[in-house]
Amino acid sequence: MNITERHQLILQKLQENGKVDIQELSDSLQVSGVTIRKDLKLLEEKKLLYRTKGGGSTQNPYTIERPINEKEFIKMEEKKRIAKAAVELIGHNDSIIIGSGTTVFELTRVLHPNKHLTVITPALKVALELCNRPHIDVLQIGGLIHQSSFAAAGSFAERLLDDISCGVLFVGVDGIDPEFGLSITNLAEASLNMKMISLAQTVVVMADSSKFDRRGIGRICSLEQVDYIITDGQVASETVKMLTERGVKVIIAE
Repeated sequence: MNITERHQLILQKLQENGKVDIQELSDSLQVSGVTIRKDLKLLEEKKLLYRTKGGGSTQNPYTIERPINEKEFIKMEEKKRIAKAAVELIGHNDSIIIGSGTTVFELTRVLHPNKHLTVITPALKVALELCNRPHIDVLQIGGLIHQSSFAAAGSFAERLLDDISCGVLFVGVDGIDPEFGLSITNLAEASLNMKMISLAQTVVVMADSSKFDRRGIGRICSLEQVDYIITDGQVASETVKMLTERGVKVIIAE
């Protein structure tokens, strides 16, 4: 089989399945993995696919940063359902962290505790939404405010967290990848997210199904550091199985 025939077969499998695996292609075409990798590189240069870890895909695995006022209109109903499921995980905790992002912001809309709760947040929108809410004290994390997210980040913000512990962290992400872990598109905020993850007793990721098999530029943690992922019903069953096997509790918000 010559190179043209291999490329045609690779593209055919890609059209059928949306992705291809190097090992499977190597076995079926009876060529080395090195040859397949060269084929995928050539096809990517022709803009016919995106190379991924271990294969290729029709979808770009790398997500781009978008302004928060643009992201809030994407998958709005899914985000609302995810928020309603998330509020149930607060339980008897008296302190939580709510990160930045449009999905976690929806949690503030449904957060009406009947006992005292301290909310720690780097996000201006979260603080403004909750600052006059009964039974809620807001600890605003200070620092340099980024226009794309309306949230603080940097060394000043991280320093405030040095002497803090909290029950639950609710965090949003831009990408969830089995190998790369959880990631966001804002490098400046990645370090702060890592810090918040390290001090929380329970880490809850709020992410709609479009965030799976994607990668942002800044990795914030591995899947093993996550306790819960709350997502919508469009997530693939094999993805749920993989997460469960990795020790993550998956909640499907209906």
